[in-house]
Amino acid sequence: MRTLFLTLFLGCLSVAAFSQTAPTQKIGYADWDYVFSQMPDYKRIDNELKTHGTQLENQLKAKYQDYDTKLKAYQASAPTMVDAVRRDKELELTQLQESIQKFQQDAQTSLQNKQNTLMEPVFAKVGKAIEEVAKENGYTFILNPQLMGGGDILLYSDEKYDISDMVLKKMGITPQAVKTN
Repeated sequence: MRTLFLTLFLGCLSVAAFSQTAPTQKIGYADWDYVFSQMPDYKRIDNELKTHGTQLENQLKAKYQDYDTKLKAYQASAPTMVDAVRRDKELELTQLQESIQKFQQDAQTSLQNKQNTLMEPVFAKVGKAIEEVAKENGYTFILNPQLMGGGDILLYSDEKYDISDMVLKKMGITPQAVKTN
């Protein structure tokens, strides 16, 4: 979604740059990471995600312990086992390994789905506040200086165009002096 936004934005900038009749554009930016870090909703969501992740991690550890216990028992008694029993134990261990792998994949999906579900209303709230602040202050474009993967969209940005604190105030949040760029 951010890539689509960036593409559309750059396309709009190109059109505006080549148009001689285009009015002056006012561009600002809002640092999503900073805005989110100031929101009580985000802190609650972060705690919920950590709790959910810990629960999944504990379940995975239990599965590993069960597998390890059965593997050690198999290794200890394998030399004296009848072939049919040995094959049965090996099949059981293989199925446990597959079960662990499937659980890991399902746990990742579960955590991602929970994050998406919890963050969707926060994204909507912040997006609405950004739109309102932009309209109230005459901005044509608002950028996020952070791309996924840590790259910046902006090579240079003037702090006076950072609307992050205005967005927080619009949502009724008093910004704390923790911002770092």
